[in-house]
Amino acid sequence: MHEIEPFYNWRHIYIAEEDPRSPFFGRKYSEFEYSQTVYNYYIHPQWDDFGSRTLYMKIIYTDYELNFAIIELLGEWNDAIENDIMELKREIFDLLYQQGIYKYILITENVLNFHSSDKEYYQEWYEEVSEMNGWIVSINMPEATQQDFRKKKLNYFIELMTIDEWRIYKPYHLFRKIDDELMKRLD
Repeated sequence: MHEIEPFYNWRHIYIAEEDPRSPFFGRKYSEFEYSQTVYNYYIHPQWDDFGSRTLYMKIIYTDYELNFAIIELLGEWNDAIENDIMELKREIFDLLYQQGIYKYILITENVLNFHSSDKEYYQEWYEEVSEMNGWIVSINMPEATQQDFRKKKLNYFIELMTIDEWRIYKPYHLFRKIDDELMKRLD
């Protein structure tokens, strides 16, 4: 796991720790000191801690004019023990929402497991973004993880999509592709 880095190809246009509106503004990172773990596996030091012991994240792009953020996740999404959705909602998504972000692209290809609990935080988050005609999309979640997500009917709140080779897109084009797809479904 220590070799899995957050996607860095957009760092020339956005760096969360340099964005004064980002929850991670001012963070400093070491390229050599591995201190964070998912269970007993060290992870790359560029991942951001938001209060979970099993799930880490990186805001890889935010556009305040188009009101969207692209966030990459790594680890185990564990609502049953860690209450990760509550931590994400209160520590990250609420802060982004206050900055006008109501469309979320979650890159979840490195979310290896999902353990569910209650739906309340998902529902609350969904209702907030829906009021602004926003949405929440998870792309490339592993199939086994999707099955656990669907069992609890959380895909009602977070749309599950597969986008092959999402890394070839620029942030705007990835956003436009997803937004257009969701708007087609509404028509």
